Amino acid sequence: VQLVESGGGLVQAGGSLRLSCAASGRMFSSYCMGWFRQAPGKEREFVAAVQWSGGSTYYADSVKGRFTISRDNAKNTVYLQMNSLKSEDTAVYYCAASLIFTGTLNGYDYWGRGTLVTVSS
Repeated sequence: VQLVESGGGLVQAGGSLRLSCAASGRMFSSYCMGWFRQAPGKEREFVAAVQWSGGSTYYADSVKGRFTISRDNAKNTVYLQMNSLKSEDTAVYYCAASLIFTGTLNGYDYWGRGTLVTVSS
């Protein structure tokens, strides 16, 4: 599975962005998908995950109520809608694929290269 993120950019605090992650391969619908982020000087952290059918989602407490993860299996794409952005959301955002529904970084087998989100205060 190859993953390519897009949609990052510069946004003011309080604004919104929608990230997309396009996946190659026929088995996309078999994978649970996750979003992670890594801020400068910090470790990569879990943001959100969606189960293979889209029926279940899971969020980090820091983004709950502001971010929404979704997927379109017909388009082999997973999305991250980010609202009410804060300066502390500034990071490189990565999508990842896993055969299990988890928020654990080590549980993911395939990773994209990331897209930079910068939130100005």
